[in-house]
Amino acid sequence: MIRILIAEDEDRISRFIEKGLRAAGYAPTVVGDGVTALDYASSGDFDLLLLDVGLPRLDGFTVLSALRHNQATIPVIFLTARAAPADTVTALDNGADDYMVKPFRFEELLARIRLRLRPADGGDPAAGNTIRYGALELNLHTRTVSIGAKEVELSAREFALVEMFLHHPGQILSRQQLLSHVWGYDFDGTSNVVDVYVRQLRQKIGPDHIVTARGAGYRLG
Repeated sequence: MIRILIAEDEDRISRFIEKGLRAAGYAPTVVGDGVTALDYASSGDFDLLLLDVGLPRLDGFTVLSALRHNQATIPVIFLTARAAPADTVTALDNGADDYMVKPFRFEELLARIRLRLRPADGGDPAAGNTIRYGALELNLHTRTVSIGAKEVELSAREFALVEMFLHHPGQILSRQQLLSHVWGYDFDGTSNVVDVYVRQLRQKIGPDHIVTARGAGYRLG
C-alpha cells in the first residue's frame, strides 16, 4: 500500500486530508512539526510527502532543503496558505515537485498525487491509470469515463464521485465520506449535494451503476 506522510500542524486540515487519503486507498501518517517531518521523510518508509510551509520547530522550506541536501528523492507536494509567487518559486527551486495553495479541492490533490507517484519509466503514460468495473471504465490519465464503447462527458465533481466509487467497488460509501472526498473539509455536511450529483450521474451513466443503501449511503452496483 502507498504510504503518504502529511506534515501539517492544523488539526482540522490534517484530519480532512488523512480521512480522504484513507478513503482513496492510501496509508496516511500525520506529523505536526518540521523536525518530526524531516525524520519520518528521511526514513525511506514513505512514498510521498505533503508538506506545509508554516510548521513549528522547522519550517517546510528548511525541511525540503534538508531532504534534498541528504539526497532524499521522496516526492514533495507543498500545501500552504502562502500564495505569493516568490514562495512558489522558492519551493520549486529547492526541489519541490508541486505547490498547492489552500483552500484546495481534494480531487485536484488526488490527481497531483497520482501524477507524482506515476513511474517515470518511459512507458505508456496511461498504463495503470484505467479502472474498470463491469461496463464502466475510467481513465485517470485522460480524465474520461466510458460505458462500453460510449464516452460520457462528466464535470470535475461527477468524475471525482465516479472515481471514488470505482476505487471501492461494492462498498457502501456514506454521504459524509463522499462530501469529504469531493467537496472538502469546509463544506456544509447537512447539504443534499451528494444526492443531487448521484441523480445527475445516474442520468449520464445509467441508473443501475449506483445503488442506494437506504440510511447508509451509496455503492457501485
